[in-house]
Amino acid sequence: MAKSLYETLEVNENATADEIKKAYRKLARKYHPDVNKDPKAEDKFKEINAAYEVLSDPQKKQQYDQYGDSMFGGQNFSDFARNQGGGVDLDEILRQMFGGGAAGFSGGFGRNNFGGGFGFDTPDLDTNAQVTIPFDVAVLGGKQFISLSNDSFDVKIPEGIEDGQRIRAKGKGKSYQGQRGDLILKINISPSNEYEREFDNLTKYFDLPLKTALFGGKVEIKTIHKDITLKVPQDTKQNQKFRVKELGVLNRKTKTKGDLYLKANIVLPKIEELSPELIKLLKEELKES
Repeated sequence: MAKSLYETLEVNENATADEIKKAYRKLARKYHPDVNKDPKAEDKFKEINAAYEVLSDPQKKQQYDQYGDSMFGGQNFSDFARNQGGGVDLDEILRQMFGGGAAGFSGGFGRNNFGGGFGFDTPDLDTNAQVTIPFDVAVLGGKQFISLSNDSFDVKIPEGIEDGQRIRAKGKGKSYQGQRGDLILKINISPSNEYEREFDNLTKYFDLPLKTALFGGKVEIKTIHKDITLKVPQDTKQNQKFRVKELGVLNRKTKTKGDLYLKANIVLPKIEELSPELIKLLKEELKES
């Protein structure tokens, strides 16, 4: 179970309270806006503070250790924090993590567990739903049109999302006294007729003319990312596999792409397209297996 709050503070999941505090102080000094003038430092500083707010509180830490990044809808913490809109908001992050119905959980913890500033006695306004997206959109990322109840809108799908993960659409949940909850979407990915996906890697068959399979050559192949030219050696066999690095799926945690594996499907010529002379030679030369 992924637990990216620990990655934010650059400690391991077994770190002691003192180690967590020491790591927090070190990073807070490094990214404090008064010290670090990088425009991104302020959001990084807020992320560090939000992570420490959870991991320094025994009750919140226990819940996070139990549920991990599923509390962010399956996203890693950095992506979740930066998808809040308008910058990183510590109170909003904590409300979404520990508010009722957070990440689709029912029971266990709710808004009433935390007083001041966390919507005390406010009903759960988050809505859970499912959406099925095309295979290409899951791999490449993009927008997905959602129609729910009386509302229709586009949702941003992050590149490399996996089947079953959840994303949060802010302000698209239920409404109560001027407040709007969020829509938590479970992502279902349509299967592809062209590709097989295994974690970050893709596999695809490509047609290979018999002549090129026998004598070698180059084949133009359209992949999900771009068109490529594949060089195949002579005497290539049916189902022979070729690896093309980094043309697979983006791993959202490591920020690296997997590989594409291309499997040869040898296309035989039609017998009626061959000359009588070649047919005669083939009958004489080919051995029965």
